[in-house]
Amino acid sequence: MSDYYSERLSAERLQRVYDIAPPRVRQYLEAEIDHVVQRIGLGGAVLELGCGYGRVLPRLAAKAAFVFGIDTSMASLELGREFLRGVANCRLACMNAMSLGFPDCVFDRVICIQNGISAFHVDQRGLIRESVRVTKPGGTVLFSSYSEKFWSDRLDWFERQAAAGLLGEIDHVKTRDGVIICKDGFTATTVQPEQFLSLTAGLNADVRIVEVDDSSVFCEVKIPGM
Repeated sequence: MSDYYSERLSAERLQRVYDIAPPRVRQYLEAEIDHVVQRIGLGGAVLELGCGYGRVLPRLAAKAAFVFGIDTSMASLELGREFLRGVANCRLACMNAMSLGFPDCVFDRVICIQNGISAFHVDQRGLIRESVRVTKPGGTVLFSSYSEKFWSDRLDWFERQAAAGLLGEIDHVKTRDGVIICKDGFTATTVQPEQFLSLTAGLNADVRIVEVDDSSVFCEVKIPGM
């Protein structure tokens, strides 16, 4: 399933996912970005995990000194290089978020939004710890998932994607309780607040759960300063 976004839902097809988003979903997407931008300090270095074609990066680059986006889809990254043409303080790389090619303590902010923690289909605890590893003392890691309050809007958006041929047909018998299942095997889950707290248990960090716009749940992991 981790290959779904690399092989079937990448580049122009991924871009189409956002093009067909209804107004309430567009509001959710903007609210997520606004929340992250508010937490980026001027002059900082930011890493985005699962950047796709770079949809979020220009907003981050407008405030940060330097932005690095990684993804496992070469097709999305190639489109991203065109999309980000002229954004001088941004770089892209094909990289697995579970094994980041950076030394310890490099970035002021590491972000993984729009439910990437679920969409990657990797060990979530390991993903958080690898993100913490590359974050500077005093920096913050931000993960987001969907709020339970956004379920009907989220399902509507996925139904539109399926109707457009971007996803397989949704299995309405199995789809429930925050989990969307398609008949081609695609599965979209979520991480709820109590799960975020469990995943971050034992970290030497200040963990905060924040709900944004009745659509996103953010887990903010603040690394102790020097």
